[in-house]
Amino acid sequence: MLEPALREKTRHPSIISLTGGSEKNFAVGTAPFGTSGITLSPTLHYFLIWHGFPHGVLVVGIYSPNMEDWLGRIIKTLPRDCRGAYRFAHVLLQLREAQKYNLTVGRLFDRTVSRHPDKPFFLFEDRMMTFKEVQNKSNKIGNYFSSLGLKKGDSVSLFMENCPEYVCTWLGLSKIGVIPALINYNLRRYPLQHSFNVVSPKAVIFGNELSDALKEVLEMGSLADVPLFCFGHGSKPKLEAARDVEQDLTNSSPDEPTPSETVNFTDSLFYIYTSGTTGLPKAAIIKHFRFFMMVAGAHFMSTCGKNDVLYTTLPLYHSMGGMVGAGIPLFYGASLALRKKFSASNFWTDCIRYRATAAQYIGEVCRFLLNQPQRPEEQNHQLRLMLGNGLRHEIWEEFTRRFNIPQIAEIYGSTEGNCNFVNIDSHVGAVGFIPRIAYPFLPMKMIKLDENGEPLRDPKTGLAVKCGPNEAGELVGKIIRNHPIRDFQGYADSSSTKRKIIYDVFRKGDQGFRTGDILIMDELGYFYFKDRTGDTFRWKGENVSTVEVETIISKVFGFEDVTAYGVKVPGAEGRAGMIALTVPESSVDFDTLSKEISKALPIYARPLFVRFVKQIDMTGTYKIKKTTLQDEGFDITTVQDKIYFFNGNTFVPLDEDLFKKINSQEIRI
Repeated sequence: MLEPALREKTRHPSIISLTGGSEKNFAVGTAPFGTSGITLSPTLHYFLIWHGFPHGVLVVGIYSPNMEDWLGRIIKTLPRDCRGAYRFAHVLLQLREAQKYNLTVGRLFDRTVSRHPDKPFFLFEDRMMTFKEVQNKSNKIGNYFSSLGLKKGDSVSLFMENCPEYVCTWLGLSKIGVIPALINYNLRRYPLQHSFNVVSPKAVIFGNELSDALKEVLEMGSLADVPLFCFGHGSKPKLEAARDVEQDLTNSSPDEPTPSETVNFTDSLFYIYTSGTTGLPKAAIIKHFRFFMMVAGAHFMSTCGKNDVLYTTLPLYHSMGGMVGAGIPLFYGASLALRKKFSASNFWTDCIRYRATAAQYIGEVCRFLLNQPQRPEEQNHQLRLMLGNGLRHEIWEEFTRRFNIPQIAEIYGSTEGNCNFVNIDSHVGAVGFIPRIAYPFLPMKMIKLDENGEPLRDPKTGLAVKCGPNEAGELVGKIIRNHPIRDFQGYADSSSTKRKIIYDVFRKGDQGFRTGDILIMDELGYFYFKDRTGDTFRWKGENVSTVEVETIISKVFGFEDVTAYGVKVPGAEGRAGMIALTVPESSVDFDTLSKEISKALPIYARPLFVRFVKQIDMTGTYKIKKTTLQDEGFDITTVQDKIYFFNGNTFVPLDEDLFKKINSQEIRI
């Protein structure tokens, strides 16, 4: 009874549903055809898939009625999934080649230079550096610091604003096996001191523009015997003890440096700092293969490559700017148009000036651009692609429509983590996807959490309880040691590493990396970011550790009870910082509070709201009930406690008029 179907010739795939005594047909791309089938049971049937190539492809299986929706979803996402699989295969092939030939970032860059030495690598302000010039500068830096006795395994702190020398410096150091620590140039005092101390640097390389911040750390007693090296020293050095790197480099050789020991594919490349859930910035170890995986993934999935001019304003200490932004030129020959810091008013002007075809973003960048008055430049650019992370679902379509952006490549993945997605088809709001048919077999899953943010366990097996479609949960990736994609290299301090690892996730004895991110997967396999877990929230494109904020404010002011948390603000990406204090309102000098917070915390970590409470509620296990505080936010219509707002200069009482202006976005924060 299958003969009529087998004789049917079609150039497109069709699905024949065989049900007892009835015609039930559906197909993709052609008119359906069908035949009666044999009913095995009321809920179990045969299905047949026929693809009419010259010799045909025939698949016969068994399905239940609810499988029709499942098969329909598989077919609907098949073009996306095939395209993603093809691109991911290229990533794996290049990773295998790099591993086979023990290629490092420096060696891969040298290959790129040999292909187009005279092509512009950097376009920065009124300067241009070719690939060959970047190679020569990085070689000089490697030879210079090697001559001073630095060797493989030594750590050096790099504290500079965006400039071409930033990449040349860490690249040159990596060629001799020295591990640079890329320090956030927004940090001051205690967090900055910690960032230096945690890696025990053998030297500090800094930009002259950051001399005052470094001087504060020196006055706090740190880095007493550590040699200092300054870029931009000029004729007016701010720190007399620092050596002028640029002057010293004039006598350094541009030849390939010789490391004290061979630098390998599996060796550490540099440290990137992340804001952890438990305190001060953590130095995440990035190995050469991790850098390669992230750059190759971004290149193949977004298609940004040698024919592009990539414009970035993101900080080079950040994984998106420093790895993806710098890495695509290093490996694939794109030109990098670099700006020192983000400027909403100059963004489109720069894109036109440098003839950029691709640009990077984080969520706040997109919102800031939308808040700008309309101007001709925003439609006269040549951008075909924007890649980054944090573009909110609510503004996605408005952003792409207003600025005429054909493609958005939203990238998900923490700096140190082993879970990564890319949105390759500009699906609105999605951070990426996994083919539904492949999801059960992949070593990363979303797991359910209890009210304290701890994994729910199956009472029978003791394993983590997995989420289904449209259920929110924390994304966890299985750790496979020495695997270029699935490994978790950890942090400079072992205690921070241990806190990110969960045991007995998918099977007894395994280990998983906790991303700290709450995601949701829909029926088509698209993932959507929902929130951060624990004591971390995101603001101004950065993760903010509430423990860090609490610790610093307590230390500076002597407050015994400080509770920091993030609250939602209309029209703003992420959550704004808020603190709850149990001290009397009258005992606080708000001008001093404002000044000291500005000195001690980077701008994205500074609380914008202060709430005075009688006591901090605790759970039965003595954990602070932050959920209630977060839900109540700064809503003075429901909260009886006194709330203050930082107006840019000092903290002022949050009255009804100010509250309405914030909610109506008349005041933007």
